Amino acid sequence: MHSETSPGASRRLQAVFWDMDGTLVDTEPYWIASEYELVAAHGGSWSDEQAHSLVGQALTHSAAVLQRAGVDLSVRQIIDHLIGQVVERVREQMPWRPGARELLEDLHSAGVRCALVTMSEGPLAREVVAALPEGRLEFVVSGDMVSRGKPDPEAYHVAFERMAADHPEPLERGRCLAVEDSVPGTAAAADSGIVTLAVPHMSPLPESGRWHTLPTLRGLDADGLDQLISVAPGSAIGSLARP
Repeated sequence: MHSETSPGASRRLQAVFWDMDGTLVDTEPYWIASEYELVAAHGGSWSDEQAHSLVGQALTHSAAVLQRAGVDLSVRQIIDHLIGQVVERVREQMPWRPGARELLEDLHSAGVRCALVTMSEGPLAREVVAALPEGRLEFVVSGDMVSRGKPDPEAYHVAFERMAADHPEPLERGRCLAVEDSVPGTAAAADSGIVTLAVPHMSPLPESGRWHTLPTLRGLDADGLDQLISVAPGSAIGSLARP
């Protein structure tokens, strides 16, 4: 239950929407390894440049690119194969990003609600959510739940409306934060009107007046995110990390 008297009631920050691959968990190497193996099995060629171009993209887009690289399977077959491979790998070792679980825990303690917004599909998203304490991520909006994947903002609109339907106070986009790591994901979050924090990982991100950029989540807490939604991207702010 969430009440008006929860620790988060005095904060400006109302909710945080988390990307998954590359933001919450470092699964991108798992995806890339699976892509290399799949293309090689079909006699095609693959490169790091091609792999990095798929980071943050909708899986249907990625599957079409893999088809052009020589994979003789349907889009659905490619998606199912890649997800199956990545699920196997995360079951062996869940690769949490630095500071991600700690920030989730602090947000939970502060009464700030969180949800997952990912272009991965349900089976992988459920594995990640299940590896966390119950209630840390309240729900998932995954790539198989929307008609247009990132960089389209549809997934963030869906997540915002779902959170708003069960929030104790009117939800405001300017009081919510999205955490992303890729160009498509950051664009999707910013275009949704939700305040966006970019934490680049596998691919560089351009500086922009449309989102905040930090090098890591390590040491970041609910108070730090509260500062971020209170200032314009690019504004000078003090240290956001816990001492």
